[in-house]
Amino acid sequence: MKPPPMDRRAFLSAALGAVALGLTGCAQDETPAEALALTAALPAAVPNGTKLVVGDKEHQKAIEFSGAAKGLTFEVEWANLSGGPQTLEAFRARALDIGSVADIPPIHSHWTGIPTKIVASKFRQDPLNHAIYRLGIAPGTSVATLADIRGKKVAYSPGQAQGALVLRVLHKAGLTKQDVELVELPSTGDVYANALASRQVDVAPIGGVQVKRYETKYGKDGATTIAHGLRDDPGHLYAPITVLADPAKAAAIREYVQVWARAWRWREANPDEWIERYYVKDQGLTTEDGRWIVANAGVADIPPTWTEAIARHQETIDLLAKETGNKPLKAEDLYDRRYETVAADALAAGGAR
Repeated sequence: MKPPPMDRRAFLSAALGAVALGLTGCAQDETPAEALALTAALPAAVPNGTKLVVGDKEHQKAIEFSGAAKGLTFEVEWANLSGGPQTLEAFRARALDIGSVADIPPIHSHWTGIPTKIVASKFRQDPLNHAIYRLGIAPGTSVATLADIRGKKVAYSPGQAQGALVLRVLHKAGLTKQDVELVELPSTGDVYANALASRQVDVAPIGGVQVKRYETKYGKDGATTIAHGLRDDPGHLYAPITVLADPAKAAAIREYVQVWARAWRWREANPDEWIERYYVKDQGLTTEDGRWIVANAGVADIPPTWTEAIARHQETIDLLAKETGNKPLKAEDLYDRRYETVAADALAAGGAR
């Protein structure tokens, strides 16, 4: 059953803040006179007057700090949103052209009737030693191995990377969803860490500085984290196929992917500046926290081919389809391979610093 109109607007307002409802015009409010086929070559030049609404919250700052934003040949409106649910809702509201997510939202978008394509991908050069997430264990809970999760309350967020990671962890441990109690919670902000600390759940995937903070703050009470031993490193830019059918926006996205790739190298080449300007001044973290995040992230791998990534993505799709009852998809169909070498070519051409 569809929610009433006011409920829908309230939800969009809460999810997107000033992004979806505060725009003077929708990101995708006009169909191009001549649609670009998904098999057609990408236009090389961006027409005057082109605009992209971009949801790439953290990396936006690297693009700005590096000076690359000043060289863009199109107008960018930065959307203050992040994560799969917000990005997908913005796509649904036609208020966003391109977003930054992990590997689950592109799958979920197809299952919820909003076909999208991945236009850029990055990973971690040492994905197991520099995993994004660890499994947070609540104080007083005895979990030392993945098998110990049996019978525990586990935080679960369908449609997000953390939710898929939970299913992959269960699969690796030889367990099923019936062997645990899945507690649906949004994985944004401090929700998972707070749920662990309050013992609302026994196990939850937490990432980034949350790992360090959780261990520091609650370690004295018996809180711990353990490694899951799985790759959890995909990061993608993706866009609705309706956006990619617009020749002007398709060309602008090509240019954005180039800048996106170079900004990753800028972050790695200028860690002190990145830590001070983003993590300390923008996010309010300590310099120590910033250094921990940068060290834990390692180096970004932006490959010139997506073949291996697509194969890994297919494994995830197959597992999710089986566990959720959704229709199987072909991972190949999630990628727009016209953009496959754009990011790597931009790095090879230089300008990373």
